[in-house]
Amino acid sequence: MSLVSTIVAKNRKLKKNMRMARIQQTPEQFVAQSLRNSGLMTIAMIFLMFLFFTKVKISLVLILPIAIVLFFIFYKFNMLKITAAIATRKKDIDKDVLFAGRYLLVKLNSGQPLINALIDASKSYGVAKSYFAEIVREIELGKPLEQAIAQEAEFSPSKKFRKILFQISNALRIGIDVTEFLDATLDEIAEQQIIEINRYGKKLSSITLFYMLIAIVFPSLGLTIFTVVESVSNPNIGLSFFLAILFFLALLQVIFLLVYKAIRPNVNI
Repeated sequence: MSLVSTIVAKNRKLKKNMRMARIQQTPEQFVAQSLRNSGLMTIAMIFLMFLFFTKVKISLVLILPIAIVLFFIFYKFNMLKITAAIATRKKDIDKDVLFAGRYLLVKLNSGQPLINALIDASKSYGVAKSYFAEIVREIELGKPLEQAIAQEAEFSPSKKFRKILFQISNALRIGIDVTEFLDATLDEIAEQQIIEINRYGKKLSSITLFYMLIAIVFPSLGLTIFTVVESVSNPNIGLSFFLAILFFLALLQVIFLLVYKAIRPNVNI
């Protein structure tokens, strides 16, 4: 058994995660590509380290363990592409999941059959339409409606969208009206999003207060006190010191912007 086959066999969730990330490769191809890219990046780093170690006269024996560690880090970084793709898709779906569910509910309440509602939803607005399109495509290929919906639910990265599809699949399996299950599920998702917004408001207040202290009050007071002390003691401080402070403040602003963006709920009620 080759190294690629061994890695794929040990990582049982790899195939499912790649399906959720919509990566159009087999697990063997993706692992082989990750190993190849990791090897090339490691070779490049080894070459740079060889030049550096030779110049500063450091033992070249250290290159081997460092190379092994670098290869492992690069490989893990390449494999994180799957996680990043899943997270991106989840974020996109969660933003439009309520609209997509309500659009489907309106079509069903108007008297359309479920299959026709899915076809219309696959042509509607938003990111979720591509996931309805996948269900429609599986049905057109001959897969039963219930099985196509259940399969899409299994490989959906969004728990909210998965919940909608599971409820539809359960209603079809039991043989009851789909709209009742779907309506209740959409109300539950809307309540969850309202809770997320309320939590975001509380987090925003705390982080804003922290931002005011760390990024505005402390630097302003610090520079004021430093200016007073500097005028009295007259130390030899050049322009580079103030440029370093400016760089630190700019970096602090970027960090807080990223924090604000990270905690913002991805909802669209």
